[in-house]
Amino acid sequence: QVQLVESGGGSVQPGGSLRLSCVVSGVTDSNYCLGWFRQAPGTQREGVAHWDYDGTPSYTISEKVRFTISKDNARNILYLQMDSLKPEETAMYYCAADFSHTEWCGLVPESDYANWGRGTQVTVSS
Repeated sequence: QVQLVESGGGSVQPGGSLRLSCVVSGVTDSNYCLGWFRQAPGTQREGVAHWDYDGTPSYTISEKVRFTISKDNARNILYLQMDSLKPEETAMYYCAADFSHTEWCGLVPESDYANWGRGTQVTVSS
């Protein structure tokens, strides 16, 4: 059974940094898409960054400069390094896996990501 468990969220001041982790278990290879998503109260969930099976990252345009997605394949952990955080980035952050695609993961519809973690809360406030 596939499980995704996020951690690393917390409260930081504007301009601060956090590194989120997502442990992926129950899979035997890396031939799938992974993604980080976020949802602020009263808004729709949106994609933040994605990871192709071959290690190609992709980002939504606004996060490209300040966020870095990476993966430890040996331990099957997906990371999201977030720098220069802004108050408007306060949200619940989720990681998700899509086993029906392997590449161009940033273009895959959110509805195709069938496996989700429970999320980790990020609060950016002074």
